[in-house]
Amino acid sequence: MKTRAVIFDWAGTTIDYGCFSPLGAFVHAFKEFGLTLSIAEAREPMGMLKIEHIRALFNMPTIKKQFLALYKREANENDIKALYESFEKSIFATLPDYTALLPFVSQSVRLLRDMGIKIGSTTGYTKAMMDTIIPLASANGYTPDCCIASDELGYGRPYPYMIYECARRLNVYPQECIVKIGDTAIDMQEGRNAGCKVIGVVLGSSTLGLSIEEVQTMPKDELENRKNQAKVKLYEAGAHLVIDDLSSLETALQIIETLQ
Repeated sequence: MKTRAVIFDWAGTTIDYGCFSPLGAFVHAFKEFGLTLSIAEAREPMGMLKIEHIRALFNMPTIKKQFLALYKREANENDIKALYESFEKSIFATLPDYTALLPFVSQSVRLLRDMGIKIGSTTGYTKAMMDTIIPLASANGYTPDCCIASDELGYGRPYPYMIYECARRLNVYPQECIVKIGDTAIDMQEGRNAGCKVIGVVLGSSTLGLSIEEVQTMPKDELENRKNQAKVKLYEAGAHLVIDDLSSLETALQIIETLQ
């Protein structure tokens, strides 16, 4: 195959079904500052470097309005840093609870190994966060060949540098030989900006935003409608292909091979 490496995202793609781990930490941190942040709002910038995620949240009209009403001024960099410190304390306390692998991850790893395709990963988490996550994911059966965290290079997503560094460490080129797989719009943008083929995954994704229990119990018509909405978002963000889950990875890679 032309494909020589697959670069996965983490939360919402390979671990943490529904990408719930960061959400509670964001909501809790904003609550500590007297600000009400909804789960839907917390999800919007998902996939970014976490402090950039917080900056994006502070730029939301609803948060700006709340902050101005409460503090009689606009938020500044000191506020962002203080809230990020609160977020870090909260997320480090809960990260170990969200490292279960998504369905078909183990099978996908075996498939890629058998095909001689290298496995890299990029993430919106920091290196310190990944130092907690990687050993636990490894114990569950997932160890990529390379992981680049969002704070290692000075720029997170949608910049392409994490993928470039993955390619360097894996010694894979050109970029057209790499497939990026993720669950958010910013994952798609990262892959496109790096010149990769890009696959979006819906079930378990932050874009869909449903727990596995919700997926299993939701009426079929409603679930299909929500999945289709998520697929549209990922395609609009630049996905070459969007799949339900990694059970169809082999077929997806065959389709990707045909794209120019």
